Amino acid sequence: MNVAPSAQLRLLGRFRLEFGTESVELCRNGQRLLAFLSLRESVPRTVLAGTLWPEVTEEHARGSLRTTLWKLPRGETPLVRCCGDVLLVAPDLRVDVHALTRTALGVVAGCGPPPHCRPPLGLLTGEDLLPGWDEDWVLLEREHLRQLRLHALDSLAEILTEQGRTALAMEAAWAGIRAEPLRESAHRAVVSAHLAEGNVCEALRHYAAFRNLLNDELGVEPSPRFTRLLAERLPPRAASGRHERIPEPTA
Repeated sequence: MNVAPSAQLRLLGRFRLEFGTESVELCRNGQRLLAFLSLRESVPRTVLAGTLWPEVTEEHARGSLRTTLWKLPRGETPLVRCCGDVLLVAPDLRVDVHALTRTALGVVAGCGPPPHCRPPLGLLTGEDLLPGWDEDWVLLEREHLRQLRLHALDSLAEILTEQGRTALAMEAAWAGIRAEPLRESAHRAVVSAHLAEGNVCEALRHYAAFRNLLNDELGVEPSPRFTRLLAERLPPRAASGRHERIPEPTA
């Protein structure tokens, strides 16, 4: 079977290899090999064999690697190419993780969606990398993608607030909070959106709720940056209200 331009590898959620509308089943080792190579793009044979089969001898691991490569679908353009002792996936194979990474890095770099264009919330709030896989290299890559998504959601919320699209900014910020409830930057994004809409009461209420959560869970206060956000943008009377009084910002 050839790797056509329509070939896709989906690693977000359940592992799926698709050629157009057709799904291709791979053995477990084939899935692991293709996933690892797609995440790293190019890997020396020794590193690949040692990572996928860490509890056997090097000779046995390299033998397992050869067997797994032989079992992959073959065609004029193979799924995996060899360049000397280095293996890499075919360049025409589309991988969903790469699309997520490009989008997230673009947002973090400030290249958010133009006004009136749909923000990439679906991609940034989608499924985790290969849930249920518990190998060390998967856990490492999963956490890397989680952190990248969280930073992208923070940046996206900021960009959307600046564009005046505060409802969508709230969606991005709340997605970050759902993923990590104690993440201050996501809570700051919510407060910023409230303030951009002129909803002072909502901003103070959210700050107070986060401050209580942080005290209960960690025994700490919100950062000076968060308190300055409110102190600098609220009138003195609002900032010192009886129920939502904020502390004086420190240096």
